[in-house]
Amino acid sequence: MALTNLNSPWCDCPQQPVSQHCLGEHISRKLKEGRKRNHNGSGWKGRLPLEQAAPSPVHLPLPPCLAQVRAFHHAFSTNDCSRNVYIKKNGFTLHRNPIAQSTDGARTKIGFSEGRHAWEVWWEGPLGTVAVIGIATKRAPMQCQGYVALLGSDDQSWGWNLVDNNLLHNGEVNGSFPQCNNAPKYQIGERIRVILDMEDKTLAFERGYEFLGVAFRGLPKVCLYPAVSAVYGNTEVTLVYLGKPLDG
Repeated sequence: MALTNLNSPWCDCPQQPVSQHCLGEHISRKLKEGRKRNHNGSGWKGRLPLEQAAPSPVHLPLPPCLAQVRAFHHAFSTNDCSRNVYIKKNGFTLHRNPIAQSTDGARTKIGFSEGRHAWEVWWEGPLGTVAVIGIATKRAPMQCQGYVALLGSDDQSWGWNLVDNNLLHNGEVNGSFPQCNNAPKYQIGERIRVILDMEDKTLAFERGYEFLGVAFRGLPKVCLYPAVSAVYGNTEVTLVYLGKPLDG
């Protein structure tokens, strides 16, 4: 029995079936590497930190080991982020260095051109004046001068600024979000679930288990990557891919 790419297609991943045997070998190897690194006092300790992002009803269930491997493959890319950030050893958390007058972002390793996908994002430090979550193409910049809403600053990205609750695209504010009176401001550590539907061409958000609504419609049929941008020095942002959302 083959598992075909764990809820693929993915833009940057070969579209080849992965057997349970091969996945088992991969997981076993990762766990051995983790135990070895832990013995040496560094690296992840034989498991990925997904106990911080426990499975929830919104996405399809997988055995924990498969969910961890899948999430790791969809984590931030160390080769596709601003020079002013680094990805911590856990593989899921971005740390922004205290660089003045710079906005810095990161994309994930894998983007999506088809299907439905969900991931969670949360800030583990101050937001500063701008803190944006959303999606971006490969052409969207991941660094710029000044403190700006980098995601949504051009036609290659779409973002929600958690500081002022504005939706941003093509350098313009597309209204406030969520669309309700006195919408609560984001609190540090609060998890936001992002839902990308490439069939309906929409991007939606949830807070906890509350559906906040569709933020963007009419997304282009191109490869889109989960992304964030931050401005506050030494703040940290974690992103964990969950899988395919359930209907309903």
